[in-house]
Amino acid sequence: MQLPNEPESRLEINIVPMIDVIFSILAFFIISTLFLTRSEGLDVNLPKAATAQAQKSAEITVTIDEEGEISLNRKPLELQALQETIQQEIAPGTEPLVIVNADRSVDHGRVVEVMDRLRQLKGIKLAIAAER
Repeated sequence: MQLPNEPESRLEINIVPMIDVIFSILAFFIISTLFLTRSEGLDVNLPKAATAQAQKSAEITVTIDEEGEISLNRKPLELQALQETIQQEIAPGTEPLVIVNADRSVDHGRVVEVMDRLRQLKGIKLAIAAER
């Protein structure tokens, strides 16, 4: 109950605690995302070189459409010629990444047959494309 001689107090919303909470949450997310990176190698201090260049690995795409037809970098190809054509695409001294794009409706045996041919090639990395 308010007495007649007391002044009426104004209500205020203090946003300082809310700002503190927001900054705490922001700091948590920043710190937690630092731990999401996956380190593949050891931490080393690399020397500097004036002629250093980034090395790109060649990507070769093998596509199997819904009818089971094979394409190499969007060019139609027979299964028997797959290994020879990929060998010609590979530059000496590189480890190419061969990505297999297979349609969802393709027979599993056809995909395994293509992958078996690809695994017989030396020095390539094999990957299978998928959607998230």
